[in-house]
Amino acid sequence: QVQLVESGGGLVQPGGSLRLSCAASGIAFSIYTTGWYRQAPGKQRELVAAITSAKTTTYADSVKGRFTISRDNAKNTVALQMSSLKPEDTAVYYCYVRNIVTYWGQGTQVTVSS
Repeated sequence: QVQLVESGGGLVQPGGSLRLSCAASGIAFSIYTTGWYRQAPGKQRELVAAITSAKTTTYADSVKGRFTISRDNAKNTVALQMSSLKPEDTAVYYCYVRNIVTYWGQGTQVTVSS
């Protein structure tokens, strides 16, 4: 059974930083693409960042230069370092792992507000 467990969300002031982490189990994590989506209230889920098995990264234009995705295949984890956070980054963040199907974590809330 595949499980993805996120941690690290919370409330932060504009300009602040947060680090999200996701631990995967029950899947050959190292050979698949993984990453993060987010969904704000009333909006569609959007891709934030992805990292392939070869560690090639992709970012949404809105987070380039502010967010950094990384993976540790020895620990089966993927992390998202978020800096210079803006109120528009407020959303529920979901990690995923994709092979033939996409597996999702339960989501973690990130709120950027003063």
